Amino acid sequence: MLRMRRIVDLSHPIVDGMVTMGGMRPPRVTTYVSRDDTAARMGPGVSFEIGQIDLIANTGTYLDTPSHYHSGGYDTAGLPLERVVDVPVAVVRLGDPILPEFKGHAVLFHTGWSRNWGTDAYQNGHPFITADVVGALIEVEPALVGIDSLNIDDATDLNRPAHQGLLGAGIPIVEHLTNLEQVPPRGARFTALPMPVVGMGTMPVRAIAVVDE
Repeated sequence: MLRMRRIVDLSHPIVDGMVTMGGMRPPRVTTYVSRDDTAARMGPGVSFEIGQIDLIANTGTYLDTPSHYHSGGYDTAGLPLERVVDVPVAVVRLGDPILPEFKGHAVLFHTGWSRNWGTDAYQNGHPFITADVVGALIEVEPALVGIDSLNIDDATDLNRPAHQGLLGAGIPIVEHLTNLEQVPPRGARFTALPMPVVGMGTMPVRAIAVVDE
């Protein structure tokens, strides 16, 4: 019997001028070398374009590594690939129990908040995980933790227990996911790769889930 594979894009596209988090400078997507310029100096019918993007690392759907909060932690260049490539998925909702079988999984919190992406509503009153959930996650040892919300922490809590705790335990975080309603609670596989930039603690990713049906 043939099995069908469905790929779900869990990332928000990066668009010129978009707002990820209020108060942060939006990305600028421009052209470094234009098609008209290259057409004038290449062979007949040949042209190309080179784009340029200026953005802060916390743009769109992005991954946090331990060095984002802990100076001795690994950065995006040191990210263990086994944590972010073809990882089994556990999709949970806030309030669901954190189970021992989540060890080695990408634990993705589906809150539905991504429906507000691109609106003022996305910036305020967002869902987050609490300190007791963070403790349970650390004990279980997932490969990574993600959420489809503005922040995995309460943005008004300056102690940032999720970032402090998870990153301190070497567990990367992916924030601003989307489309988690298309991913089953178990059985999918997750991949999210950032550019390997030395010294960068966060970086946008193309996050996907592969679902066998």
